[in-house]
Amino acid sequence: MTETPARGFDPQLLFTTRFGGHGGRLGIVHHAHGDDWAELALPYNPDMIGDPASGVLASGPILTLMDMATAVGVWLKLGAFRAHATLDLRIDYLRPARPGQTVIGRGECYRITRSIAFVRGQAHDGDPADPVANVAGTFMATEGYW
Repeated sequence: MTETPARGFDPQLLFTTRFGGHGGRLGIVHHAHGDDWAELALPYNPDMIGDPASGVLASGPILTLMDMATAVGVWLKLGAFRAHATLDLRIDYLRPARPGQTVIGRGECYRITRSIAFVRGQAHDGDPADPVANVAGTFMATEGYW
């Protein structure tokens, strides 16, 4: 279910009208969101296979998915887009994504200070109880979040 916060940032609009760059090239799309979290989807694409023998997606696109999902979580919590940079993003890969499956990345912003946003998230390929990866990190807004 998609909930749209009463505030001004709409990730669906971002992904349907303005999105390009690295995430656009990878095919990352909006899946769902709430007041402080976003789910993005990374469709399986043979061009992103890391090991041709196994058909498993490379880790880079999954890291990009999680970086984007957590960033969108920050903007949702703020209720507005604010330019920021990934200061730190730790990713723990728990298992390879299953070949042929879309990977869903859920990013949540659980705290924002004047210039730092704290995030966490999880990637899965169909079952959130069997994650592909977990992330934790921080973003920094050089002009401040408020």
